[in-house]
Amino acid sequence: MIDIRERWRQSDVMVRDLALAIVLVLISVLPALRGHGTQVGNLPSRPMDALALGVIALECLPLAVRRRWPIVTLVLTAGGFAIDQLVGFHTVAGSALPIALVSTAVHLAQYRRTTMVGASVAYVGFAFALDSRGSTEGVAGYITFYLALVVAWGIGSWVRLTRAAEVERRQHIAETTRSTERSLIARDLHDIVTHHVTAMVVQAEAARYLTAAPERLDDSLNAITDTGRRAISDLRHLLDVLNPDHGTEPRTPSVGELAALVEQTRQAGQPVEFTEEGEPMAVAGSAEVTAYRVMQEALTNALKHARGSRTTVLVRYGERELSVEIRTSAGVGSTSPGGSGRGLTGLRERVEVLGGEFTAGARDGGFVVQARIPAGGTA
Repeated sequence: MIDIRERWRQSDVMVRDLALAIVLVLISVLPALRGHGTQVGNLPSRPMDALALGVIALECLPLAVRRRWPIVTLVLTAGGFAIDQLVGFHTVAGSALPIALVSTAVHLAQYRRTTMVGASVAYVGFAFALDSRGSTEGVAGYITFYLALVVAWGIGSWVRLTRAAEVERRQHIAETTRSTERSLIARDLHDIVTHHVTAMVVQAEAARYLTAAPERLDDSLNAITDTGRRAISDLRHLLDVLNPDHGTEPRTPSVGELAALVEQTRQAGQPVEFTEEGEPMAVAGSAEVTAYRVMQEALTNALKHARGSRTTVLVRYGERELSVEIRTSAGVGSTSPGGSGRGLTGLRERVEVLGGEFTAGARDGGFVVQARIPAGGTA
C-alpha cells in the first residue's frame, strides 16, 4: 500500500490531474446527480444527451493540463461551463470552473492582470447571453456568482504568494548556510595554514645563519620538515571533513596537545613559558578545540609580529570552565602581536558560540589574549 502511494506521488502531474478530470466526468454522468450541478440563470433543465457528454468532457478533461497550460484550461473549461448553463444541462461538471480558476491563479506566471480583465469581460457577455434566453437570475444573482469566482481566483493567488514566499525563504536559508560554511572553512584554513606556514617561514629564515653550525642547521631543517608534515596532516583531515564521502570522523585538537604546540613555537625561535594550573577535565567538549585554536592563533601572531619577544602562556582548568591567557611582550622593532585581526575575530566567534568571553588587545607594553570557555558544551 505504501509502495503504491509513493509511486503515485512520483508520477507525472499530468497523470494525476487526468485522474482528477476522469473522476469528475464519471461523477457528472451519474443518474442520481443529474440536474444537481451549478445553475446560473435559472434556465429550464434539459435532459442528458450526446451533447451533454461532449460538454462534460469539454469542462473536465482540460484539467489534465491545468498546471502546464493554465490559460488553455481556463478558456476551455469556461467555454464548456457557458454551454452547460446556456443549454440547461446544469451538470456537476460545472465544479471544474472554480478548480480551473484556482489553478490558473496559482500557475500562471505572466499576463495575470490581462487574464482577470478578459475573464471579467467574458462573464459580462455570458450574463447578457443568459438574460437574452429568458434568465430570471437578476443582477444580484450574477454579481453574487461573480464574487464567488473572484474568491476562487483569490485563493489561487494566496497559494501562489505563499509558495513564492516559501521558495524565497528556502533560498535565503541556503544562501545563509553557504555563507556560514564558507566562513567556517576560511576560519579553519586560517587557523591551520597560518600557524604552520608562519613557523616554517621563521625556521627557514633562521636556517640561513646556521651554515657554520651543521648540527643546528640539521635540527632547524628537521623542525621545518616536521612542521610541514603537521600542516599536510591537518589539511588532509580538513579536506576529509569537506568531502561528503570521507566516512571518517574529523580530527579535533585537544588540550593535551597544547604542550606540543608550545614546543613547536619554541623550535621556531620564539621563547615561550608554558604554565598549567588545575587538573584537565574528563569531558571538556568543544572547549578543548577552542582553547587550542586560541593558543595557536596567539602564538602565531607572536611569532610573526613579535619574534624573539618573551611570551607566556597560562592555562587554568576549572570545574566548569577553561581559561587561557597568552601574554607577549613587544620587543624592539616588533609590530603589534595582534596581527591583521581576521584570526582574532574568528576566535571571538568561536568562544562566544560556546557562551564564553574573549578579549585581545595591547596592555602593559605588550599584547594579551584571554579567553574564558565553558566546558562540556558542543558547537
